[in-house]
Amino acid sequence: MENQLFNLKFTAKQLNRMSKRAEKDEKAEKAKVKKAIEKGNMEGARIYAQNAIRQKNQAINYLRLSSRVDAVASRVESAVKMQMVTKQMAGVVKGMDASLQSMDVEKIARVMDGFEKSFEDVDVRSEYIEQAINSSTSAAMPEEDVENLLQQVADEHGLEFRSKMNQATPSSEPVVQQGASLPEAEEDKLAERLRRLREQAA
Repeated sequence: MENQLFNLKFTAKQLNRMSKRAEKDEKAEKAKVKKAIEKGNMEGARIYAQNAIRQKNQAINYLRLSSRVDAVASRVESAVKMQMVTKQMAGVVKGMDASLQSMDVEKIARVMDGFEKSFEDVDVRSEYIEQAINSSTSAAMPEEDVENLLQQVADEHGLEFRSKMNQATPSSEPVVQQGASLPEAEEDKLAERLRRLREQAA
């Protein structure tokens, strides 16, 4: 059981690193937006803005799954210390290693589902989890989000945007994004619940 616990903690750290990497990529794309606006390349700026939004959503999704795995790790660690590992939980653990090592977010999410079912009698649940990352689910990038980001970058650097935007021809092809960003209130709730779980496990 200790090996599986180690893998859970390791996976949570890996997902957290992936989240931070996506945040860096988001900042890099924003910098490209600025340069494109300065050069009057509004079509290029639009593409970079779409990329930045996609990276932001990825960062949030990785963070959300990392928190979910970390929360389960804390529950498992507490159960091990209290010698309360049930047969149901032990059954879920058997097929866990391969899923964690593959870093397949869908498989990891399914494993987390199994663990959470084993903790149905526990008050502290992962209520902030609405759904796991589903890489096969795609949606059109909201045009309003792209426009807002373009305007934000332009405003931050004192650049002309609206006049140049009138000269640009919007792309008719929707850009696909993975996952969806969390509302700010939900992110705060996630952070608070994770903090409490860590305090309990300490």
